Amino acid sequence: MAGQESSSIPESGIVIIDKPRGPSSHQVTAWVGEILGRRVGHAGTLDPQVSGVLIVMFGPAVRLAPVLLSQSKEYICLMRLHADASREAVERAAAEFVGRVYQRPPRKSAVKRSLRIRKIHEIELLEMEGRLVLFRVRCDAGTYIRTLCVHLGYAIGTCANMVELRRTRSGRFGETDAVTLHELADAAVFAREGDPEPLQRMIHPPESAVADLPKVIIRDTAVDAVCRGAVLAGVGVREKAGGFAEGETVAIMTERGELVGLGRSLLGSSALRPGEPGFAVAPTTVLMPPGTYPRGWKTHAGR
Repeated sequence: MAGQESSSIPESGIVIIDKPRGPSSHQVTAWVGEILGRRVGHAGTLDPQVSGVLIVMFGPAVRLAPVLLSQSKEYICLMRLHADASREAVERAAAEFVGRVYQRPPRKSAVKRSLRIRKIHEIELLEMEGRLVLFRVRCDAGTYIRTLCVHLGYAIGTCANMVELRRTRSGRFGETDAVTLHELADAAVFAREGDPEPLQRMIHPPESAVADLPKVIIRDTAVDAVCRGAVLAGVGVREKAGGFAEGETVAIMTERGELVGLGRSLLGSSALRPGEPGFAVAPTTVLMPPGTYPRGWKTHAGR
């Protein structure tokens, strides 16, 4: 199906795949690209033996990877203790790891093994049977659960290792949003045969990726200039939504709720006055192609 174009398949979007154990994240993402006939990328690598939520972006939505990669994650982990321990001892040790922790990536990791700081937001012990411990953890992106298991084992006093891991949430996308590769492939076939509804239910618009970001809503006359990389001035701003500081990432939206792109705020939200002169946002990532909206600006020659 690679390279097969069809108006029934959107040019840009996000699909949440329930990655199976076995293939790498790169392999699964490549298969999605073949199914949809689109350029693809993924946000948040899962090891081959880890299953669960894998965010795959296609078309211009691939440019949203930095936003999606930075969002918090949630996992269900099965850990094996190397000696007997009480549930109370496990819960007491787990509570000590809620907050900022120091980690060094495992030896199997592809990244440099330098010390890093990550935040564990929550650890919940779900079940415990003998030396097997099932727990849920919500944490910063880039947290190594395999390393967390080792450190938990040290704190409990038994040593421990990770047995199995499943990602249940990445940012705002969870297991209920995920579909299998087979389901996606079937839906793509239906779409090409004239029934796009199953595929439409599986694909999330790029706007869903920025739902939690502060937003700057711009006038229609400013859209094309931003699409061409122009710095957004206050006169092109219709309104703002959500608070932000100078230098933060904001979503640049049209009045119809379409995502134009991402930008770096040059003013804090309290200092930004819609309709007033002065630079407000510098575009960093543009998703909407030029020409989508009529040009609302003039050249120096007045044309």
